[in-house]
Amino acid sequence: MNSEMEVKLNFSGGAELLFGKIKHHTIQLPSQETWCMKKLLAWIKENLLKERPELFLQGDTVRPGILVLVNNADWELVGQLDYNLQNKDEIVFISTLHGG
Repeated sequence: MNSEMEVKLNFSGGAELLFGKIKHHTIQLPSQETWCMKKLLAWIKENLLKERPELFLQGDTVRPGILVLVNNADWELVGQLDYNLQNKDEIVFISTLHGG
């Protein structure tokens, strides 16, 4: 049994600027643990977020204006923070906020 779960993370619409201008990340998570979106967001904050966490997170969720897709479906359709990640999932974060 594989001891790691692979998850692809994509950041766009300006969200990538908070992650060192890197849009695509493939991460390995310990598969012995159950990983829900809430836990993943905490992991992202600790391991990938480079600056201005208040522009990406609000409390334990993404801030309003960040669209989240799980395998090309709106995360509201799969349970939002309670969604349990699966091996090879693709999570996309798109900022819909634009400065002017």
